[in-house]
Amino acid sequence: MGLVTRRAAVLACGAALTAMTGVASAQEQAATTTTQKQARVTVLQRLVVGAGEDKIAIDTPQAVTVVEQEEIDREQATSTGDVFREIPGVTMVGSDRIFGEAFNIRGVGATDNSADGSRIVVTVDGAPKFNEQYRMGSFFSDPELYKRVEVLRGPASSTLYGSGALGGVIRFETKDASDLIAEGQRGVIKLKGSYASNGNGALGSVIWAHRFGEQAEVLLAGNYRRSDAFRLANGGVLSGSDFQSWSGLAKGTFRFGDANEQAIRISYQRWNSDAQDQDYAQSGTQAMFGTTDRTVVDDTVVLSYENPASDNPWLDLNVALTYSNTANSQSGWNPGVPPLPRPPLNDTSGTAILNDTDYAYQTYQLKADNTMEWLGDRWSNHLTYGVQASLQNRKAGRPTGAAALQQHPEGSEAKVGVFVQNEYVFDERLTLIAGVRGDYHNMSPAAGIVGANVVSGVAFSPKIAAMYDFTENFGIFGSVAHTERFPTLDELFSRSATRTVSLGLQKELSNNYELGFVASAYDIGGGSNALTFKVTGFYNDLTNLIASTTTDPAFAGRGYFTNVNAARIYGGEAEGAFESDYFYARLAYAHVVGENKATGAPLTTVPQNVGTLTLGGRVPDYFLDFGARLTVAQAGAYSVPVASGAVGSADPWTTVDLFASWKPQEGFMRGFEVLGSVENVFNADYRPNLAIDRSKARTFKITLAKSFGY
Repeated sequence: MGLVTRRAAVLACGAALTAMTGVASAQEQAATTTTQKQARVTVLQRLVVGAGEDKIAIDTPQAVTVVEQEEIDREQATSTGDVFREIPGVTMVGSDRIFGEAFNIRGVGATDNSADGSRIVVTVDGAPKFNEQYRMGSFFSDPELYKRVEVLRGPASSTLYGSGALGGVIRFETKDASDLIAEGQRGVIKLKGSYASNGNGALGSVIWAHRFGEQAEVLLAGNYRRSDAFRLANGGVLSGSDFQSWSGLAKGTFRFGDANEQAIRISYQRWNSDAQDQDYAQSGTQAMFGTTDRTVVDDTVVLSYENPASDNPWLDLNVALTYSNTANSQSGWNPGVPPLPRPPLNDTSGTAILNDTDYAYQTYQLKADNTMEWLGDRWSNHLTYGVQASLQNRKAGRPTGAAALQQHPEGSEAKVGVFVQNEYVFDERLTLIAGVRGDYHNMSPAAGIVGANVVSGVAFSPKIAAMYDFTENFGIFGSVAHTERFPTLDELFSRSATRTVSLGLQKELSNNYELGFVASAYDIGGGSNALTFKVTGFYNDLTNLIASTTTDPAFAGRGYFTNVNAARIYGGEAEGAFESDYFYARLAYAHVVGENKATGAPLTTVPQNVGTLTLGGRVPDYFLDFGARLTVAQAGAYSVPVASGAVGSADPWTTVDLFASWKPQEGFMRGFEVLGSVENVFNADYRPNLAIDRSKARTFKITLAKSFGY
């Protein structure tokens, strides 16, 4: 076979994306399957749709990783955090409790009493998701709802997604009906059940997908998931990790116009969990905070319109109106060990957060963008411009007679951003991307917060990136990006009996530099295979970082938050992948260093350096896939307290996971799926950096699924 170029990979990925979005007819979907079978696509050859113009990951001058349905299924994920195990530079912080997960990208991100959720932009089908609460996680959902996740690492993502993405962007995409309906079918019903030995966890799922001719399709999905408390590798039990949750998705797509290329999509997603007598500190075991009852409901509504206008180079329009509501109702707090004093209703000290409270973040957003195209003999140019406006309302309702909640203050944030990004490609070798964004913020506190008033400002986010391919098998890339993060409602308006509001906070500033290379080889040894590799080095210079002052006696009588000294985070990431008909391998490694520039002390948000190596095999004639994953972590430079008054670095650790799947594509067993895995095979006992809790014990998982097409 002749040389398979990157252009062939783009075509294969493009065909796959067409099938996913339902644009293709049944015949086109069949062609896609044939193409993928003839030339397998590595992880680095997957299509990236969130960085501007569609391009494959290895040709994107930014560190980006795409997780697709194959990996989501293989993980048999209990929570969304399980999906990120093979992505370099991404760490789940907090705990394995369903309410305790949060994201960390390149040393940016934490739980407890911080606003790190705003430093990483998270979206679901374009709808921004945000939650910030003491000792809680930041994202609540179920992995069964999603078919694809993109992680764009670094501040360069701010141009298209909003100022302040110091860590990067995480994009979740929900399932579509066309993902499940096979060639020649009008619809399908899919039943799925999973069991996990650790905690006797179980999942029940049902999906109905139907196509109404060539112009409309609908998907309805419902999931129920439960688990007892997880066992730890050291023989203990993770208190408060038992849960049950319901989730569902209703999604419709309607096509019209020439060649049915215009589309309107509407979707509604809900996740709900009612947890009684749970640890108040969901982000890590802290017995002193006691227990409480919590009901968390997360809703997402998306109405979008797209018009690629293939016959008009001046029009490629996308408009989306979204609504997100993350609500947490907590009540019935019980003291822990040693017991904290029970706060009275009129309490204004730091313990007021333990009282019965109905929290919520409601976010409305309208985003519109258009892309204009110019084509020449050896060049192409794409100019994308748009506007993004949002209104976020922070709710914190308490019983009648209670004091105003000052630690999680109510208020609203209005934002309007305009952005433009231009991408120029010459001779299929040189790619130049330049972008700029401006955001206006207006922060309004609720009535009753002493000393608070409206605060407004502007944030600016420019960037430039370039990539040059010396050959079809080797290229280099680099970028320079600046972004500014405006303070959050909590940072501006939180106060207590000993701390005032912090109206004088300055914006956080980030200057990020990246440099890397890509390499690839195809048809090694004369076979049909692909080997790809991408290495990225980064340096993020941060100033005016915002931090809480509650542990510093010198700030008594002053602001609850303050700007602290500058910091720097730097390191490197490596991703490699090999794909053939019978064997595949994937490598991911991240090395991150963070330090306070004034003192030289390590930053407390920097994770351990972690590498993963996945080796797998296939038996195509029998539809078998199997493999193993090795994860190795070096000792951590710094970690959160492991006990009151004690701070220490995490030890190095190694885990091994096994997995296998059988998905017959023909015969009377067609439509069946059987997946199995063993996590932490050797029952390794360790404490990850940035965590308080120790590792989960060995876990056996099995999943059975059956699709009934009609």
